[in-house]
Amino acid sequence: MFTRLTKQKMMFESMKVRVEHVVEREKVGEEYIIGDRERQALGKWTDEFTRQNHPAIIEVLLDSSKDKDMAGNVMPNLIYLSREKSKNVPHHFKAGALNALLRVSAVMTNAPIILTLDCDMCSNDPETPRRALCYLADPSTDQSQLGYVQFPQRFQGTNEGDIYGGDFKHPFQINPIGIKNGPTYVGTGCFFRRRSLFGAPSAIMPLEIPELSPEHNPKGSIWSERTLALAQKVAGCKYEHNTNWGHKVGFRYGSLVEDFYTSYKLQCEGWRSAFCHPERVAFLGDTPICLIDVLNQTKRWSIGFLEVAFSKFSPVTYGVRSMGLLMGLTYTHYSFWPMWCVPITIYAFLPQIALINGLSIFPKVSEPWFLLYIFLFLGAYAQDLVEFVLAGHNGTLRRWWNDQRMYLIRGSTCFVFGAIEYTLKSLGVATHGFNVTSKVLDDEQSKRYEQGVFEFGAVSPMFVLLALAAIVNLASLMQGLMVAVARMSGGGDAEGLVLQILLAGFGVVNGWPIYEAMFLRSDKGRMPTKVTLVSAFVASLLYTAVSLA
Repeated sequence: MFTRLTKQKMMFESMKVRVEHVVEREKVGEEYIIGDRERQALGKWTDEFTRQNHPAIIEVLLDSSKDKDMAGNVMPNLIYLSREKSKNVPHHFKAGALNALLRVSAVMTNAPIILTLDCDMCSNDPETPRRALCYLADPSTDQSQLGYVQFPQRFQGTNEGDIYGGDFKHPFQINPIGIKNGPTYVGTGCFFRRRSLFGAPSAIMPLEIPELSPEHNPKGSIWSERTLALAQKVAGCKYEHNTNWGHKVGFRYGSLVEDFYTSYKLQCEGWRSAFCHPERVAFLGDTPICLIDVLNQTKRWSIGFLEVAFSKFSPVTYGVRSMGLLMGLTYTHYSFWPMWCVPITIYAFLPQIALINGLSIFPKVSEPWFLLYIFLFLGAYAQDLVEFVLAGHNGTLRRWWNDQRMYLIRGSTCFVFGAIEYTLKSLGVATHGFNVTSKVLDDEQSKRYEQGVFEFGAVSPMFVLLALAAIVNLASLMQGLMVAVARMSGGGDAEGLVLQILLAGFGVVNGWPIYEAMFLRSDKGRMPTKVTLVSAFVASLLYTAVSLA
């Protein structure tokens, strides 16, 4: 086993060097072409082709009819596909790629079960296909409406405290258990019944060619000229024009979160899903190790969710009519998730601004309503903690604290900018300036991430808002404490400020990594000086305006 693994590692390193050499030279040299198949495939590429403008490439790497492993066992079909792209034709990103794969696989093999995985995911349990088939092929139950089996998305490489809440334990592990008709599709780790992507359980949508039907039985060799020609045709970037692909057939277009939208439309058609969460993780993927990458990812999700929420297929209307009240409310909860930016942002600024002026906006300690506020706050956080810990899989107190802190950070940054970008996009205004990429070195990022240190490094408007909230909370806490002490020293009443002081204190405790990044750190992952200065300037203007009001 050791010798085989060592040999595989050496082969991989050799391949890596060859690929890097080809990328550097921008052409494949003759020394890497070892046969006519390679020459024919690589000969299709010219200097004019780019990542966004090239023809379809389909290559059969393994053929189950003749290829065997070292033990003589038959190898499965392995086919490489690079779909055709043109800069003048929209390619719908991930959903477009999945639909191209769906059509090519239908022509060449048409297997009834489809597994979708992100490029950074790897299998962690060889029993996973068997587990999925226990749902999809169970003869003891009616399987006519079971469209897919979703495994929770799990990640490798997260640090001990999961400082960015990358596990997303609630949407990926906790919530799916309670969804009536089964979990949403999260874009990876999902086994689909091919039939579910071709119309409602009661009827298959009309298709332009019979070879794409889920009931089609491919005959002949996958090497045949007709099969390869048809596969090339259905992989074309213009093939979907004037068809139902992406609208009523296949993975659905219309939202940046095409995975969520696809499962939503499937369940509206009458399909249901199953959630399989075995003790051993089925698939593992990579998680971002830089805060700006985390926030940009969630901002993209926020835009996609709002695209579903305010579309003509809104869960509030279309979803409730199609799936019933409970499932409609489930998808409404997810679709309007970014709107939490409204209460989170209000609670991050309004009580603190009032506290700076010594104004009370919450009940006094002696009033009955005070206990209600305390009960709701502690009750909500206690429930969240219990759910997080009981879900298992590293459900520690430290990870929960980081998870709830990241929820507040997302609510006051990427949720806000996601809502703004969606609004501007709806009005036809370009918003490319909001997307920022960190320039901090990867090895340094990894080291700080393993140490549990937040990674800022990039200049982003989201960081300006985050730093502004941190400064306002710190200033209001200090001001509130001084006002409270002064009032009590003079025999006055400070009861009305207690809740606001507690809220500001809660914000300060959660914001410690931000203060550390602004004032105490000197590494490349600290808060950029420009962001700190802009935030401090805006905070001073806000403080001055409030004081003069």
